[in-house]
Amino acid sequence: MRILPSRQATIDKAAGFVDDGSFEAALRERIAIPSVSRAAANRPDLWRYITKDMQPFFQRLGFTTKIYENEAAPGPFLLAERIENPSYTTILQYGHGDVVAGLEGQWDEGLSPFEMTEKNGAWYGRGTADNKGQHTVNLAAIEALLAVRGSLGFNLKYLIEMGEESGSLGLEEICAAHADELKADVFIASDGPRLALDRPTIFLGARGGISFHLEINARETFQHSGNWGGILSDPGIELCHAIATLVDRAGRIKVPEMTPGAIPENVRAALKDCHITPAAGDPPIEPWWGEPGLTPEEKVFAWSSFDVMEMECGNLAQPLNAIPPKARARVQLRFPVGVDPDAVVPAVRKTLKDAGHDRVLVKDPTDAIFRASRLDPGHPWVKRAAASIEKTLGAPPAVLPNLGGSLPNNIFSDLLGLPTIWIPHSYPGCLQHAANEHLPISIVREGLAIMAGLYWDIGSDVA
Repeated sequence: MRILPSRQATIDKAAGFVDDGSFEAALRERIAIPSVSRAAANRPDLWRYITKDMQPFFQRLGFTTKIYENEAAPGPFLLAERIENPSYTTILQYGHGDVVAGLEGQWDEGLSPFEMTEKNGAWYGRGTADNKGQHTVNLAAIEALLAVRGSLGFNLKYLIEMGEESGSLGLEEICAAHADELKADVFIASDGPRLALDRPTIFLGARGGISFHLEINARETFQHSGNWGGILSDPGIELCHAIATLVDRAGRIKVPEMTPGAIPENVRAALKDCHITPAAGDPPIEPWWGEPGLTPEEKVFAWSSFDVMEMECGNLAQPLNAIPPKARARVQLRFPVGVDPDAVVPAVRKTLKDAGHDRVLVKDPTDAIFRASRLDPGHPWVKRAAASIEKTLGAPPAVLPNLGGSLPNNIFSDLLGLPTIWIPHSYPGCLQHAANEHLPISIVREGLAIMAGLYWDIGSDVA
């Protein structure tokens, strides 16, 4: 007896891909491709991911595919399209198939970055959480919908890039050049973590990110501290004092241009229902750190954070007992809507100069700059997606105005003018970008149900 197409049948079909092993098999093949975008030796793997995996998958489901290149990008871009009716709602989706370095030799015994392993209810491997596992969830839900209904009931365009971990170089140019082909009614994607392991989440944008170097070059060579200590400046001490001019000992940012100045009331209201709850193995929250008077959620999702990511001074591995000639730090600012990233470096230069730190060189950023973006939490598409998730799970998701991290969301929200909805299939403790990256199978199963239900609901307007 044939089961009639239904929302629940679609959800069950998607969940069945976990039960029958086909989801694991597909993800295992994708993890096995070492698509590290920052390593020149792996450039062929970026192409292999697109041409040997993504392209055949989409074509099998009735999508047409195009491959684009940009000279700044480390790898290709794939656009897959299934246009069922010009009058239907059109969704633009996105994912990235590149990963960070595997860090071979740093994983726990029995684990390897490019060989997926199941352990303690999770799949371990580079890209399981960021981002191969996440777009594999979405693609499997699309496959389930087509298997049950026979059609989507909407038009779908899916963009896969292979350079997000290298700063999404070339993505903006590709989107600008093909803006007409990328026209849609809404942007829906999956990346980043949920608010917590057990709290399904929607976020509507991302904090921006900018990194730059602070340097002091006092002299050319090391000088013996017994001969010169007390009469030669120490660039390490100088640099520490310079950094303290920008941020105090408790992490409060002192430069006005580096913060939004205020938090919008609709953002504060949305965050009242969101709570950061560290899971087992996560570090405890340190309430004394950061902007005073803000909740932890406001600090992460609605304010700026400034951090020293790396510092160099002297030779700690082989001490010389000599005054170092140079000191250098790479600093990073994460910032929400309300901060102009183009004003940050000039403001830092002025602040340091006014404080007498004339010898500090503030270098222009060389990494890509992500701009902050945020959709209004009251937007109709937010309500529509949240209602669908609540229908599937029986409880509403957390709705974050933006992710605490940085993504190229502004390209889709500002350049293409789309409302942006992110539905993450990962969690804060997934160890993305570190050894032992993993994806809990429980999140995969729940993510498949969420996306299958959402796709069904969007297509039900015409079905």
